[in-house]
Amino acid sequence: METIRILSTKKLLPNHKHFLLNAGMSVLEADFISIQYIAFELDTINGNLLFTSQNAFNSFLLNEKSANFKNNAIFCVGSKTKEAIQKAGYKVVAYADYAEGLADIIISNYANESFTFFSGSMRRDTLPNALTSAGINFNEIEIYKTVLSPHGIHSKINGILFYSPSGIASYLSANSITNEVCFCIGTTTAEALKGITENIVLAKKPTVENVIIQCINYYKD
Repeated sequence: METIRILSTKKLLPNHKHFLLNAGMSVLEADFISIQYIAFELDTINGNLLFTSQNAFNSFLLNEKSANFKNNAIFCVGSKTKEAIQKAGYKVVAYADYAEGLADIIISNYANESFTFFSGSMRRDTLPNALTSAGINFNEIEIYKTVLSPHGIHSKINGILFYSPSGIASYLSANSITNEVCFCIGTTTAEALKGITENIVLAKKPTVENVIIQCINYYKD
C-alpha cells in the first residue's frame, strides 16, 4: 500500500509528529508563517484585556510592565491560549473557541465594561466589528506581526494540515491545491479555502492535536 504523505504547515512538537509516524504516515513539515514581536506601550489600558491567540499573549509578556496587570480580567479565544494565560498567573474570566463566541459572551454579559484588544497585524475583523456594533468601549494595540514564509513543495502530498488563514495564504503563494485533503484547525481557517477546494476535513476542537486526530482517522477509515 502506498505511504500517505502529510504536510504540516508549521513544525510539530515531537509527540505530535510521532502520532502521524506511528500511524504509518510520512511527514513533511515547515513553518509557513513566522511571528515578529514588536515594541508597544501599556499606558492606555482599559479594565479588561482581550487576546485572540497565544502569540498575542506571548508578546504581551515581553513588555516589562505586563506584570502590573495580573489583577485585570482577561477574555481570550482558544483553550490553549487560556492555559498559557493561567499558567503565567493571570486571570481568565471567559473564553471561547472562536472570536464569534467570545464576542457573544462580552455583548451579553459585559457590555458596560471597557476592553483593550491586543492584536496581530493580520487579525480578523470579527471581534472588533462585533464590539463596535454593540457600542462596547474598547481600544486596540497591535503587538506582533505575522509574516508569510512560503515554501515550494515539490513532492507528492496526500494531505495538508492548516492552522490559520495566513498559513493558507502563505502556502498558496508558492503552491497550488488540487486533490490534496486539507485538514483545518477551525472554521475560520476552512473559510480561507472557499472556492479553492472542497476536500476539507474540520477539526472537532480547534487544537493541533485534534487536527492530527482527524487526519489519522480519515486515512484509517
